[in-house]
Amino acid sequence: MYQVTFSEQSMHELNKLDTLAQMAAIEPISKVRPEDLANPREPLGKFHRNGKDFYRLRSGDSRFYFTVSGENLHTHYILHKSSLEDALFRMKLPVSEQQLFEQQSKFWRYLESLTK
Repeated sequence: MYQVTFSEQSMHELNKLDTLAQMAAIEPISKVRPEDLANPREPLGKFHRNGKDFYRLRSGDSRFYFTVSGENLHTHYILHKSSLEDALFRMKLPVSEQQLFEQQSKFWRYLESLTK
């Protein structure tokens, strides 16, 4: 069994949810086993970014992006499945964690301003 830790961005996303939704969202990552990581299958995927192996785990409308270090799973990002940030991260475009965090609200406000 792994210990799961969360980045600031991940905690920010989780805190947007009520307690029951948080528990439902983190349940799949809390059940990840070494066998799952050795042979990732849907809803788990693996890719290489910046010299590290990242895993993506689908959980409802959220995508957990995490790395493994010993007995720890560190969740770097939790992104909505239909968000620009999720698409950018999956396409491996250069985006920093700070940019992801800042873009989320700015991007959507910008789109909303176009419809007014």
